[in-house]
Parts: sequence; structure tokens; C-alpha cells
Amino acid sequence: MSSSSPLSLDGLDLNQVFFKSISNADPPSQTNHHTKISVIGVGNVGMAIAQTILTQDLVDELALVDVNSDKLRGEMLDLQHAAAFLPRTKIVASVDYTVTAGSDLCIVTAGARQNPGESRLNLLQRNLAMYKSIVPELVKYSPECILLIVSNPVDVLTYVAWKLSGFPVNRVIGSGTNLDSSRFRFLIADHLDVNAQDVQAYIVGEHGDSSVALWSSISVGGIPVLSFLERQQIAFEKDTLEKIHKQVVQSAYEVINLKGYTSWAIGYSVANLAFSIIRDQRRIHPVSILVKGFYGIDGGDVFLSLPAQLGRSGVLGVTNVHLTDEEIQQLRNSAETILEVQNQLGI
Repeated sequence: MSSSSPLSLDGLDLNQVFFKSISNADPPSQTNHHTKISVIGVGNVGMAIAQTILTQDLVDELALVDVNSDKLRGEMLDLQHAAAFLPRTKIVASVDYTVTAGSDLCIVTAGARQNPGESRLNLLQRNLAMYKSIVPELVKYSPECILLIVSNPVDVLTYVAWKLSGFPVNRVIGSGTNLDSSRFRFLIADHLDVNAQDVQAYIVGEHGDSSVALWSSISVGGIPVLSFLERQQIAFEKDTLEKIHKQVVQSAYEVINLKGYTSWAIGYSVANLAFSIIRDQRRIHPVSILVKGFYGIDGGDVFLSLPAQLGRSGVLGVTNVHLTDEEIQQLRNSAETILEVQNQLGI
């Protein structure tokens, strides 16, 4: 599905009329690589991601896929009509996965919505059925792509995508706690009245209620906050720290209660991950990865968020962050909870 077509009159290519060839010129050079991202699912989250990616001048082509053909075409046209205000990007859309062929990065936002009174396990089973129709198609048409999973519950669905794809673990990533960590940094920055970009702080573990705040790793302008307070003999209450973490966990619920859904923050978060991957930025992001073998997690294959270096081949490595004994135990508890759910899925 695309609105672009050669402009011609009676078989005459108007491009040849408007532009005169330069004599003795070499033919147009081909770019070394045609960069392409596909976004699966054009709901509020998918479109926020697509729109943010377009403003970053990140790709040559953006493909959109959804089961709702009318909404899909409407979203495609709406983006195409902004072409005069955006970097040049080809935007295509289809209900058929052939449109995703040759993608460097496939971002999956599609997922079933939880019905009133529906159990988490039943919702997961419906998402599993959906992923069985999505992931193999992406693998078929883009066998060298990186899969970036955004649908919730993101940790379990990243595991599902990994199992269904057969990809090496470095090429299947969940958006994980990248957004949680951004919320964490914002709240700390707000408390200290500094720019959030000068705050380094991570939320790890499950993207959800059992996430783990790494208090010992917080630094502002390169200064470790907690150790600095201790050296200055400035008392701080652990309850204050826990209140900040609770605000992080409750942030999404508050936004959903107020506007019905979250979109812009996750859009920026995922576009930020896409930028690091496509541009080989080798930046550190807390994303959902296979954590078996880290911090004593050996009970099975489970995906949780840890600070990882991202680049053109996906996950390049995991940062060796020091965790306290309490933080390690919380991380292991998260792993056990998710493993119990995964074992019920039968995949």
C-alpha cells in the first residue's frame, strides 16, 4: 500500500521533463545500504514510535503493518502528507508482511488488550497466538533483522519472540525498563532541580511491579549520590527512595487513568533504542535480554532488563553493574515469577 507513483502524462515521464541530464556525468550512485524499519501495529504506541522515528532522519524506508486496513491506510497517508516537514523517507503500509521485506529492525507493538476480569495467563495465551502469526512472517521476509518487542507483558513476549524466531539472543530485544529508567531519571532530576540528562540511574528487572531500582548506581554529574550523602553525613530516609520508585511504577497507571493510554514517552523511548541500534551508537540502555547466567539466575531461559550496550548487531554486551545483595535477590525473585508464567505457556 503506497500512494507514490511516477507522475506521467500519456506515457511521458515528467521527471525527464523537469530535470535535464548533465552531459558526461556518471550514473546516479547507489547508497551503500537502504535502511528500513518496520512497525507492526498502528495503535497509539505504534504510531508514536513511527512518528518519532521519522523526525530523527533515521531510515530510508518505514513500513507499517496492521490487520485494520482502513486505519492502516489512513495512518500512512497522514504521515505522507507531512513529507514537506520531515526528512525524506519512503512510507509504505500493508496488511501483508511482504511490505516488511529487507527490514533492518522490526518493532512489534501489536498485542491483545486485556478484557475486564480476564486473567493474565489467558491474555498471554491470546498474545502468544498473535505472535505465532507475526514473528514467523517477519523472520521469513527479514531473516537478518533485529526484533524489538514493545507489547506487554514485554519480558514474557520477548522470550516468546526469541523462541518463535530462532534468532540468536543478541538479535531479540525487549523495550524493557528503558522507559521506566527515563521516568526514574526525571523524578530524581526533579527532586534535585537538575537536567535529567545529567542523571544516570537504572531500573532493572521486570517491566512492571517487581522492577528493581539500583539506588547504589545513581550519579548526578558523575557524582555517586548515596555515597556522597554518606560522606557529607547527610541523612536520607530509605522511605524517600522507595517513594520515588513507587512513583516510577505508578507513572504509567496515572497516565492511563488520565488520558486512556500511554504513547509519547514510549514512542520516544523506543525511537531512542532504534537510533542506538541503526546508527551503531553503542550506548547503554536497560532493555530486556536473556539474563540466564547473570547474577545467579540459572533456573531457565528468562528475559529481564539489565543495562546493555546496543549497536548495529543488537546486544553487544551487558554492563557489569555492581548490585547489592538485596538488589540481586529482588532480580532473582522477578526471574522466578516470570518463569512460572512462561512454564504455563507451554512454549
